[in-house]
Amino acid sequence: MGLQKVDNLDKQILKMIAEDARVPFLEVARACGVSGAAIHQRIQKLTQIGVIKGSQYVFDPEKLGYETCAYIGLNLKHPETFDQCVKELKKMPEVVECHYTTGDFDLFIKIYAINNHHLLDIIHDKLQPLGLARSETIISFNCAINRHLSIDNIPVAEEE
Repeated sequence: MGLQKVDNLDKQILKMIAEDARVPFLEVARACGVSGAAIHQRIQKLTQIGVIKGSQYVFDPEKLGYETCAYIGLNLKHPETFDQCVKELKKMPEVVECHYTTGDFDLFIKIYAINNHHLLDIIHDKLQPLGLARSETIISFNCAINRHLSIDNIPVAEEE
């Protein structure tokens, strides 16, 4: 499903819930000048059309003992094994993102490891057996920017 049309009220709602997913609907309703039922209906609609994909708590991996964040570009010996490789990556709890990409890599993953020794174990014991031709690892020292897409720049549907 591609571009979904949102109006100014949708944008206002999205902006508020992006800042705090736990904000009460009545607080959103007051800020938007509509009823709580209207907010509830809009959020249901935005969820049904896939604009909102859910809400979640965000954990700090470092506070949970995962001190190493790494991005790894993977090249498969046999690119036709994409699906099987992704299936195996899904089983690895350290893998938090996986992207099909263009450019130098077939797949690009983000992983968290307890430390550099754990990272080496993951690469050697879990990734290499997937049939890699090669891989390239980039360790992140610190995340400088981590944010949602700006709601302000989302195009608004023209009123009919």
